[in-house]
Amino acid sequence: MKFQHLPIGARFEFEGKRFTKTSPLVASEEGGGQRMIPRYAVLRGLDENMAKTADVKVSDLNVNAVLAAFTEFESAAVQLLHEVAGIGTEQLAHSKTALAEAGQKFRNKIA
Repeated sequence: MKFQHLPIGARFEFEGKRFTKTSPLVASEEGGGQRMIPRYAVLRGLDENMAKTADVKVSDLNVNAVLAAFTEFESAAVQLLHEVAGIGTEQLAHSKTALAEAGQKFRNKIA
């Protein structure tokens, strides 16, 4: 698993040493000291639940469920655009178009 996939507080092993993730870039080593963990580092999770979660692959995702969730999000975002105080009709139309384009790019990438 990769460092960026770990939640803050997760415990892992890297290069034979045990660490706890303390920020998006840094981990504290057991026994003291801090270290920046490189993005390319392959880590071994020490927390049982975390290791199971990290093993989920993108191919295991249900594409239809992802698309349904995104459509629900997109509808909520459009509704929020309508509710924004002071937004002009032209700005609203531009925002809706930009949101629709971003949504289509998302769908194209996961299809």
